[in-house]
Parts: sequence; structure tokens; C-alpha cells
Amino acid sequence: MKKIAIVMGGFSGESSISLKSGKFIFKNLCKKRYDPYEVHISKEKWVVKIDENHEYSINKDDFSVIIDNCKLIFDCVFIAIHGTPGEDGILQAYFDLLKIPYTGCDFYHSNITFNKKYCLPFLKDFGINVPNYLFINKNQNFCKKNILDKIGIPCFVKPSKSGSSLGISKINKKNELDSALEKAFRLDKEIIIESFLKGKEVSVGVYSFNNEIKVLPITEIISQNDFFDFQSKYSGKSQEITPAKLSFEIENNIIKIAKKVYEILNLSGMSRAEYIVVDKTPFFLEINTIPGFSKESIFPKQLKSAGLSLPDFFHNVIESCIK
Repeated sequence: MKKIAIVMGGFSGESSISLKSGKFIFKNLCKKRYDPYEVHISKEKWVVKIDENHEYSINKDDFSVIIDNCKLIFDCVFIAIHGTPGEDGILQAYFDLLKIPYTGCDFYHSNITFNKKYCLPFLKDFGINVPNYLFINKNQNFCKKNILDKIGIPCFVKPSKSGSSLGISKINKKNELDSALEKAFRLDKEIIIESFLKGKEVSVGVYSFNNEIKVLPITEIISQNDFFDFQSKYSGKSQEITPAKLSFEIENNIIKIAKKVYEILNLSGMSRAEYIVVDKTPFFLEINTIPGFSKESIFPKQLKSAGLSLPDFFHNVIESCIK
């Protein structure tokens, strides 16, 4: 059987969510087809964790591990790290050097999609609708009045490189800008200030097998909070309707744009993107190339709605990247 390293954890505030995703994938991976291992990565250590009392250090020179005096080399890596170093391309570059197959897109496209500073202008140049935005650096001189005059209120302040809505603030009054900037700059030296769009928020899962791009049933998100923040996502403070109640015209338009975004970004494996539908027009917000797979996550609910079993889906993901 092929030995699969399910890599989880990471260096960011999303590590706890990543551990849930990794364990979920481990649980639902077909044990008749694969021999899976939990690989926990943190700033302090990289280990294969067998249970709470037994863990074995990874040799970073070749990503191998010694267990019971036997050297274990993995046939494939299933990357389940949200944030750095799994979603920003760092691990992908590492595995490319070692020539170990891994799930998802490569270093270059992971880096583009994770960094809003690159992703939004890139898609905008291809005719994808995005909110009005501007980027500022931590050490840059900028005029707060000019920012708000250009973007307007309400607006969002976001770290350029962050997921799970960490570090994001919605600005409803001018005097809220300072604290929002401080919050975002704690997570990233580059931030985006983005106009507020009033409309229906939807989440769109996309994957590809055998060079065919497929879109999963769309999810409508209704947050109990002011926006779809970390608490809404992971503490049950939102209503997620799958499939979303959309007109045939709007649904087809979203599917068309979701496929186009996937193609423009040259993605592989799975992704989940967020859009705001204003009137009948979808506006792209952000994309996640390593969707969450915890109990609360949207992507597995979309798979269930599509009638796709998790073991079969994971099998196709692994076999596609090995090929």
C-alpha cells in the first residue's frame, strides 16, 4: 500500500484548524488503499504522531522517519496546513526539491493565491470583478483620509497573507480605522483595504480530475455577526445553505466564473473561493487552495451534497497528484 503523509499544523493562528482538518482526512482515508500517517509540523518540531504517547522525528533532509528501526519513505504528501507553510507555497517548494508528490497546486500558484496583493490584481487584469481596494505596507507613509475617501465606509481591513478571517476588521466609522490597521499589521506587514459590497455571500468549491474542472454545489453564507469572521466560521455563528437558493441564471454565472478563475490561476486539486453576488454580478473576494476539512468546514458539506464519498474523493486527489 502507498504510504501517505497527512501534513497538518503549521506556523500560523490557523494551526488548530489544520489539526482538525488533518485528523478528519486521516479518519476518512481508505485504509484498504493507503497506509496513512499523521505528520505534525510546528516551529518547534516535525514529527510523525502515532498516538498521544508515541511520536517520531522527521528527517528534513529527505522527509523520512525511522519507526521501529525501519526507515519510512512516503509515496505522497496530503497537505492539510492552512496558512504558512502549507498554503503559501513553502512546503510545495520543499517537496518539489525532494521530488515527493503532494496534493494541490505548486509553489508558484500557491504563493499567488495566498497573497491578496498578487491575486486580486492578477484576476482583475483577466476581467474578473473584484471590490475596490488598495494595499499599504507597514513602513509606508499613507494618508488615512485619502484611504477612506477612495474606498469609502463601510470597508474591510485585511492582512494580505492570512486565512480563516484572522486579523480582519469591518470599518463602520472613521475612528475605527486605527485599531483595524493595528490588528491587521500584527499578522502581516502588508494589508489590503477593501470596499464593502452589499449582496449575497457564496462559497464555491472547485476541483479537477482527468483535466476536467468541476464545481460543487454552491453554499450561501449568512453570518450572525457583522461579517463571516473567525467566530462565524468555527463557532456556529453562521447559517450555511448548501445548495444555495439561487436563480438558474445567477448559479450558472457563478459556475462559469469559478471555472474561469480556476483556469486563470492554473490550479490543480481542490479549491474554495468566496464571492459576493451584487444584483446578478459575482465579485471575487479570495480563494483557498487548501480548504478546511473539519466538522464545521464547507467543502466536505458540498461534497456530501454532490453525492461524493470522502474516501473516493481523497483517493482521486491522491492518485491525480501521483500521476
